[in-house]
Amino acid sequence: MSHPARVTIGDVAAQAGVSIATVSKVINRRYGVAAETLARVQAVIDELGYESSLVAQSLRSHRTNVIGIVVTDIEPFSAELLKGAARAIRGSGYELVVYSGGGLSRSAAGWERRYLSRVSGTLTDGTVLVTPTVDVDHAAPIVAVDPHTGASTLPTVTSDNLAGAIAATEHLIGLGHRRIGFLAGRPDLESARLREQGFRRAMAGAGLAVDPAVVGVGGYELESAEEPARRMLALSEPPTAVFAANDVSAIQVMRVAGSLGMAVPADLSVIGFDNIPESALTEPGLTTIEQPIQDMGYEAVRMLIRMIDGTPEGPVQLTLPTSLVVRQSCGTRGR
Repeated sequence: MSHPARVTIGDVAAQAGVSIATVSKVINRRYGVAAETLARVQAVIDELGYESSLVAQSLRSHRTNVIGIVVTDIEPFSAELLKGAARAIRGSGYELVVYSGGGLSRSAAGWERRYLSRVSGTLTDGTVLVTPTVDVDHAAPIVAVDPHTGASTLPTVTSDNLAGAIAATEHLIGLGHRRIGFLAGRPDLESARLREQGFRRAMAGAGLAVDPAVVGVGGYELESAEEPARRMLALSEPPTAVFAANDVSAIQVMRVAGSLGMAVPADLSVIGFDNIPESALTEPGLTTIEQPIQDMGYEAVRMLIRMIDGTPEGPVQLTLPTSLVVRQSCGTRGR
């Protein structure tokens, strides 16, 4: 049979031979509907493809059972994070909606507040904010992943960026490198600040100077990493190794090195940070620091659900461990 473009609750009631109130009870899982009637109404709902309005449902019950994840863009990091978030809602009774600005928000201050105003309240019960650049004050529950620099009142999930950066730098030092370049991340994020701090701490601990000429800001993206990578590798005395603050930047360093006739790792060793799937597919394979990105998404959603359900437990500032993943992009250097 042909159905109207949008099935209404009245259509369901008419076909099931019950009142609109009865259909409403079935949709909202209220008591007082006979099992036989409930089965009939549910069968009609399934047949007609009726979906109740989340907005209308939230106005009635003040709950949508939907969790929002707000990201600036769908790129390798957020894509991995979403895999973990999807795993977290299985069997939870919650659904997931992802809101992405398609990269348009990177240069627009306060994007978090605009996005939150669109998804919070009538659409979602709470939101996971990924890489927020400012603190936000909002009535609905919020968990931040990889938050901005400076003090924050938000519950957060992040990884041990400092320890990871120290491990990355010490790996290069242990291979005999002394002139080590660093490609920093986004200056507005705490992860980037800690990764640079770890780099500098490891260099100082080994008694090695950091030459400003081989330090640049890659910004965590392919496009923004190209120019600083090219500048440091085109020096008359380029670094023998580069620690890039994320894998995307590290992959760009390897590309730029190739365009300049430098072989990795014979002429240049490169190490990244994240261990996104793409890092295992480069030629040679990228040595990197693994942060458990999927677990970060999983833990952020579980933390948010506990906040929504009013059963908070465990830390509200969760830091997950990082670890070194050795592949083929780093080689030894004569001392």
